[in-house]
Amino acid sequence: MPLPLPSRTPSGPRRRSLLASAAGAVLLVGCSSGTEEPEESASGSPSVAERARARAAGESGELVARYDAVLAVHPALTGRLGPLRAEVLRHVEAFGGAAKASPSATGSATGSPTSASPTVSSTSSASVPPADPSAAPSAVPVTDTDALAGLAAAERALADRRATELLDVPGELARLLASVAAAGAAHAYLLTEGAR
Repeated sequence: MPLPLPSRTPSGPRRRSLLASAAGAVLLVGCSSGTEEPEESASGSPSVAERARARAAGESGELVARYDAVLAVHPALTGRLGPLRAEVLRHVEAFGGAAKASPSATGSATGSPTSASPTVSSTSSASVPPADPSAAPSAVPVTDTDALAGLAAAERALADRRATELLDVPGELARLLASVAAAGAAHAYLLTEGAR
């Protein structure tokens, strides 16, 4: 009696389910960018939610800068990375930050990340420190595959960090962090699956 061959379906989530969850996350982000917390506590210092919002805007801004650095070195990836970069830019805005429209991906021949970084400002007067100095886009890998893998790793790390942080913030901001974390996980998946 011959044994049946195992099915060849891959384990893990299907591409359609990830895209559907990413689309749902985008809708949720668009609907939940309002604030529910007072901007400052009674002592005049920013609230926990405002600090978390400013930090998230800064981290998304750093991710936009990383996309810009990769696009400056690998302009052939513009069609693939442009929509993902645009989503990350929307995340900056959803967290209350402001970013410049789009620096030219072909602008600087050196690919300097300082010339491609967006201006991010939070709704509070506190400055937004970099989330992780080692995550700065200091050097872009030479190959497209390595550059995409670096972006995927950055998206995944930020999604994981946001999934952890959402436990410490109030409702509406927690939902926003959850939806942006889901979008980041979908971005990481799309960046790695397209390279296969």
